[in-house]
Amino acid sequence: MTEKISKVELGDGGPLVGVQGFGAMGISDAYGQTDDAAARDTLEATVEAGVTLIDTADMYGSGANEEFLAPFVAAHRDEITLATKFGIERRADDPRYRGIRNDPAYIKKAVEASLRRLNVEVIDLYYMHRRDPAVPLAESVGTMAELVREGKVKHLGLSEVTGAELREAHAVHPITALQSEWSVFSRDVEHSAVGAAAELGVAFVPYSPLGRGFLTGSFTDASKDLSGSDFRQYQPRFTGDNAKANTALLAPLHKIAADHGVSTAQIALAWVQQRAQAHGLTVVPIPGTRKRSRLLENAAATGIVLTAEELALLEPIAGQVAGDRYSDMSFTSVGREA
Repeated sequence: MTEKISKVELGDGGPLVGVQGFGAMGISDAYGQTDDAAARDTLEATVEAGVTLIDTADMYGSGANEEFLAPFVAAHRDEITLATKFGIERRADDPRYRGIRNDPAYIKKAVEASLRRLNVEVIDLYYMHRRDPAVPLAESVGTMAELVREGKVKHLGLSEVTGAELREAHAVHPITALQSEWSVFSRDVEHSAVGAAAELGVAFVPYSPLGRGFLTGSFTDASKDLSGSDFRQYQPRFTGDNAKANTALLAPLHKIAADHGVSTAQIALAWVQQRAQAHGLTVVPIPGTRKRSRLLENAAATGIVLTAEELALLEPIAGQVAGDRYSDMSFTSVGREA
């Protein structure tokens, strides 16, 4: 029997969830072809391991990810905390297009579509996926708060917002969780968002804690190693000279992993988990995978504790990474702080 991971409260007054969650995007979007049977088996493994925060979004596969999750959600509704997001529009004729919508009419339409695709009456945690600065934040969060009062949503979350934006939103309605990229490779959220979350009692949910697979060694150059449908080919740090330079930065990760007799993925996850103690807030990373074995490996990382010396070896890495997280950083928190 699989040993379950420990639980933690997701922010002040939030639901009790496994200390590590599951990012479902990759099982039906962004990273090439998927084996549906293996993906469903991986989802079953989340419950077995106590990985109960299941994260999706309406833009993953243009709704296909939510639909794929629906049978699993129905079978385990009382065992999981279901999170989804609104705010990013896609176009069938342009796979790279990403439009941002935060207006009230769009939010009301989006939540109804997600409820229908997921086949649920209420969403446990509803995130604004990206911020459109042209729409007043109070207007967007106010509309999200209406969804709580209507019983369609239980808790609210934001993604890729600055510390100042988080404080502004929290004053309108309590924010349970902030989801942004955070890993040994990506630490720009520490500029302001992490401190604000700790101050307000908001949980932090790091996405891409494994650097979209780069920290695991699953690829070294996206343009050479990954399929044509894999969106990592469009992320500056994963191709060409940037990828080559960034691969060299992984040496300390490999050394520490070898010393512990574990994978580099587990060390990267252990680093993220220990941000909770470093910054004084709840941290629930959401690594994604399509394989049961990797899911269980990731969950086992919650029991790894890195020493001060090991943390010191990993400390300089983020500051040396070549290339941005996205080709357009304007829709990230750091993009609005620059």
